[in-house]
Amino acid sequence: MSRSTVGAIIDQGPQSWQIIQQEAGFGQISLSGRWATEETISDARVYARIVREETGESVIHWQAAQQLPEKRWEIDLKHIPAGGLYRVETCLAHADVGPAIEWSIRGDMIHHIGIGDLFVIAGQSNSAGYGKDSAYDPPELGVHVLRNNGSWDLAAHPLNDSTNTLHPVNMENGNPGHSPYVHFGKLLKKELGYPIGFLQTALGGSKLCLWNPDEDGALYRNMMEIISSQQTKVKGILWYQGCSDAVADLCETYLERFQNMVNCIRRDLASPDLPVLTVQLNRQLQTDATVSDHTWGSVREAQRQAARTISNVYVVPALDCGMSDWIHNRCSANLMLGERLARAALAAVYHRQVRYMAPDLKSAVRTGGNQVLLEFDNVYDRLDTMGVPASQLPFTIEDESGVIPITDCRLMKNNQLLLTLERQLNGKGQVHGAHQENPPFFLPVDFATHMPILAFYKVDIQ
Repeated sequence: MSRSTVGAIIDQGPQSWQIIQQEAGFGQISLSGRWATEETISDARVYARIVREETGESVIHWQAAQQLPEKRWEIDLKHIPAGGLYRVETCLAHADVGPAIEWSIRGDMIHHIGIGDLFVIAGQSNSAGYGKDSAYDPPELGVHVLRNNGSWDLAAHPLNDSTNTLHPVNMENGNPGHSPYVHFGKLLKKELGYPIGFLQTALGGSKLCLWNPDEDGALYRNMMEIISSQQTKVKGILWYQGCSDAVADLCETYLERFQNMVNCIRRDLASPDLPVLTVQLNRQLQTDATVSDHTWGSVREAQRQAARTISNVYVVPALDCGMSDWIHNRCSANLMLGERLARAALAAVYHRQVRYMAPDLKSAVRTGGNQVLLEFDNVYDRLDTMGVPASQLPFTIEDESGVIPITDCRLMKNNQLLLTLERQLNGKGQVHGAHQENPPFFLPVDFATHMPILAFYKVDIQ
């Protein structure tokens, strides 16, 4: 008999490096398997325990498994504190050992287990990660990922590595690169004090229809299969998508279809309040005939409205992020987005006192024949235009006669900007902010956080 098949053998249980979703500060590990010996022993019984990987200290002391027919066994190790990394140990004890269980026959082990929170990565290329320059963002114990090959591992870039993938539907055509989420995970782990795990399901270039089960839904089904494979709940969804829907036939219905996707995820996971953390689109530098300022503005406005109208959907800005190429964020930008998303999670999901919201247009009001007052929510200090001339700010005013040049912009209260126009408004008017496919880079920011305003489009002037 091979030594590897002697003792307690684990046939079912978590993988090494796996992160198990905690609930109310605790997790559970279920194990089952068989036992075997080279010679007959009396009163054989399988035991299992949990120890701290770094010290070997016992967290869950040796517990006897339930003995089943045909030399099989099973056990549920409950009330494991959120934290880790942990090691699962098993052994096969017999009557001659007595209380000295450390002299039992060997058993299988599982290493580097964490009890923490799981986040699903979904969306297109900036979620899959296509930063192609360099930045210091090393892997860290306690931040792990379920690789596309079905194995848990340290979370290291690229997260959407297609080596030996089990999921051809989200296999990238090229090699992806850096994403915001390793940094996101490290920041959460530092603040929460327990591990973070990722289920990576994103695909570069994917349209929303692939994620909406009432349309094509192929990537939605793949995402659900990956979540189901873990037999667990998840803490939230990390969503960054929209470039592929910034086209004429899709942009107008983005909000409706996105809301349907969110509703379906929550229904199918039996988690009606599941948080969804999103990123508003950055920019596109290379244009073509299928896209326009209107299409990009429409998707950004839909993303802004999603956070305003759908419960537990949150959005962070990206328009101040540098580019790795014509449409993908550079690595330093991904680090910034990882921090913004982590702050959003800490505030919205974990109820920490953290500033995370970007200035968001509340109202646009005509205050005279040729003036419009913009008022913003989520301003912690004051709006700052960084000295940029009014003509170069990202605001556009339109009325029934066309676009009106802006001649002056002044801070009135800490959260109000008064725009002076070249002429009076004629009839109904609308205001846009950073709606263009490639809007001005310098945007008004909240001086306390230096986060830029969220882009907005076609907001009626009252």
